Amino acid sequence: MTLASAATTGRQSLLERLEAAWRRSDLLFSLLADEALYVRPIALRQPFIFYVGHLPAFGWNQVCRGLLGRTSALPRFDDRFARGIDPVGVDQYDGAEQWPHPTEVLGYRDRVRDALRGSFDDVAALEGKDVLAHRGRIYQIVIEHELMHHETLLYMMQQLPRHLKKKPAGLPDYRFNGAAHGGTVRVKGGEVILGADFERVPFGWDNEFPAHPTRVGDFAIDRTPVRTIEWLEFVMAGGYQKPELWNAEAWAWRQRVGHDKPAFWRREGSRWLYQTLFDEFPVEQVADWPAYVSWAEADAWARWRGRDLPTEAELHRAMYGTPHGEPRGYPWGEAASEARHGNFDFTNWAPTPVGAHAEGASAWGMLDAIGNGWQWTKSRFAGFPGFTAYARTYPGYSADFFDGHHYVILGGSWATDRALVRRSFRNWFQPHYPYVFATFRTVDREDARGARG
Repeated sequence: MTLASAATTGRQSLLERLEAAWRRSDLLFSLLADEALYVRPIALRQPFIFYVGHLPAFGWNQVCRGLLGRTSALPRFDDRFARGIDPVGVDQYDGAEQWPHPTEVLGYRDRVRDALRGSFDDVAALEGKDVLAHRGRIYQIVIEHELMHHETLLYMMQQLPRHLKKKPAGLPDYRFNGAAHGGTVRVKGGEVILGADFERVPFGWDNEFPAHPTRVGDFAIDRTPVRTIEWLEFVMAGGYQKPELWNAEAWAWRQRVGHDKPAFWRREGSRWLYQTLFDEFPVEQVADWPAYVSWAEADAWARWRGRDLPTEAELHRAMYGTPHGEPRGYPWGEAASEARHGNFDFTNWAPTPVGAHAEGASAWGMLDAIGNGWQWTKSRFAGFPGFTAYARTYPGYSADFFDGHHYVILGGSWATDRALVRRSFRNWFQPHYPYVFATFRTVDREDARGARG
């Protein structure tokens, strides 16, 4: 294959991925009732109509305006939909914007998509002159941004009343059985390589670089994430009412907002019910699903059990490390990610029983290393030594959140696209944000030899 034909093939692949991301975006927005577009189900996020405009605005601002310097016919939309929000230190965002009509926003979306389809030759002309044009990196930014927002849209939709969304036909059946047994596994200490070398991977966000070696000691870690039934035990034991289990900031937040249960739970008389995207079940029926909670809740549960959350390096070691030799490309080895390895990439559209994907086990025997729920760490989000915000079109992607108020989560959930299932990928959220499909497991560093099979 010649260099020219290889470049053409690469552009075609990127365009196909872009079109696929747009199709899924359109599918997700089609699940909303018309009146839901202006609803804000999470007080720290914008209404859905913002995201209808934000996704194309991001593509325009990155490629056409940011890289190619084109002038927009609708600059007011480029700016209005440019950036989402993540307010720190407040419990809700008091936005009172007047949003355009959906017809206007959808017209803007279609114009941007056409512009992006026609931009590939101009971007290719910058190959060798701009790092964002190299191998279509700017399109990777747009594609992965869209994929990440699919998950945002879904956990927002999960907070909507059922009459405001439409359940599509043909979804997989829920799975309630087949969980693996729990216990802990021992992980031998050693070197951990966080991040990646910029020139050795096809794409990564700025916080994934440069490769950062560090070392961890021996530790024991839960074989599976904490289950919903275990969280119910915490609730029934009064865990939300015991200040000694919470750090001072988390306890103040819990009292201030009255948070006394996971965000996807509700109480009906003496029963606890679990809300999925479209349905509801008694908590006992989903007993073996992972517990989705905030960092603050996970930290309190770990303290209740006399354990701790893993650091980013420890969780990375448990996910990708091996007793001897180099880390694996994936927890299960070097084979590309498939549905048999874990619950990700919209295979199930809901959690599955923990540890049900034995073929996705790490070298240490840890299950659900990837998929079924992002996993909290005790590490605050920060750049690795030598961090550079290489994308001049999006310099604040990571750096704006190096504020000590966000914690790293790794792994992915059922709503995480397989493109994001890579060893260097990092995600992060505030400690009191309970809506993410995020679970956790705990570690014991004092007596790793006490690991239970």
